[in-house]
Amino acid sequence: MSYLRKSNPMVASFHKYLCIANCLIALLVAPAFAEEPFPGGWKAVSPRNEIRPDFSFDASGGSDKSGSLVITHDAREGLDGHFRKEFPVVGGQSYQFEALRKTVNVKSPRRSALVRVLWQDASDHMVPADVPEWQVKQLGHTPTAEPNHPVDGDTDDLGWTTVTGLYRAPSKVTRAIVELHLQWAPEGQIEWSNVVLKQCKPISKRPVTLATIHFKPSGKSPLANCEEYATLIADAAKQHADLVVLGETVPSVGVKSAPHELAESVPGPTTEYFGKLAKKNHLHIVVSLYERDAHLVYNTAVLIDAEGKLIGKYRKVCLPHGEVEKGIAPGNDYPIFQTSFGKVGLMVCYDGFFPEVARELSNRGAEVIAWPVWGCNPLLARARACENHVYVVSSTFMASNQNWMNSAIYDQTGEPIATASDWGTVAVAEVDLNQPYVGPYNLGDFRSMIPRHRPSSTGN
Repeated sequence: MSYLRKSNPMVASFHKYLCIANCLIALLVAPAFAEEPFPGGWKAVSPRNEIRPDFSFDASGGSDKSGSLVITHDAREGLDGHFRKEFPVVGGQSYQFEALRKTVNVKSPRRSALVRVLWQDASDHMVPADVPEWQVKQLGHTPTAEPNHPVDGDTDDLGWTTVTGLYRAPSKVTRAIVELHLQWAPEGQIEWSNVVLKQCKPISKRPVTLATIHFKPSGKSPLANCEEYATLIADAAKQHADLVVLGETVPSVGVKSAPHELAESVPGPTTEYFGKLAKKNHLHIVVSLYERDAHLVYNTAVLIDAEGKLIGKYRKVCLPHGEVEKGIAPGNDYPIFQTSFGKVGLMVCYDGFFPEVARELSNRGAEVIAWPVWGCNPLLARARACENHVYVVSSTFMASNQNWMNSAIYDQTGEPIATASDWGTVAVAEVDLNQPYVGPYNLGDFRSMIPRHRPSSTGN
């Protein structure tokens, strides 16, 4: 071959260009770690050089002008890169992550401008997640500790968004890898500054006892319907319930009057009555009723706190044709309510047939969704809980043998962990809202992944 190159210029030329091509291919497939001397030990990384964005450091950037790490995309689609740094950590300890982020021309910061925290041992391997023993037995293996995804907080007047996360490091971890990303943002730019991962006080448990009542009122009168729940609510209180969910349109069930004739204001007689029961039994109550607001009537779920005060209301968004034909108006918002134990969202009956309602409640931070529901496919109850990794508490008027909805408490995997099957009974379950469910294979804490991974079809 050496002789051919010397004696044949065409062969020599071909060999020259072949070498150049091989070098280019090697560059494209090589790990894209940059050796630039970025301050603080940060490295620039891209999955492949052909989708590598530009990395730089602005010494006068950042919210406090102390410097910022900058990633800039050109006009091409699909560029992807991040800054990466290793932090020493101690297994079993709790850590607070904080960073500030500012984006320019990034269409979906939720998806494109994210942080990942990876947990590794000294050999650069992923470590097992710390999960309950029952889960290991159920799965037949211990899930790995997948990356965590800190969440976006408030944005100040200058465009700096706080990104935070609070985590308990897996017991076998020795280091955390922090990644500051900008991905899929043509002509976009991001600045990262004030990045901190520090040990903090231990994350405490946040237990809450959820309850549902399986009962259908007699229909003697609106007030009688409400009063028939009194002993059942007292039963829930004896079982230390923090939140109890009742059925749909309780005051009007079985009463021979049209919804608009029974509709009342909120606050009004029904919220006042259940407010007294909530205060007496020191628990939160969710119940649905027909609400009148001027000329409009809504199917409204209300949340009353343990002091008997009305925290807020949700107006049913998805209406079946039966309610539309009666002149019921749809709601148009998905409020989330902060309670003494956590964030609660509400939905009503037909809402459960549509994934958008529970997803929007989850998007806005709901940890528990309370669901007064006349009847629904019970598979959808499981789906709404599982797809959002939230607790769902349903209360239905359907008999258990009809297999068309259950009065139950569904956990983050969609499993009914407590069910009230007999009429006039209460089901309760204690859960820990600070204990995420870590799924098998690559799911990890799926609830933390949803904001970063869900599609942008809604424009956000």
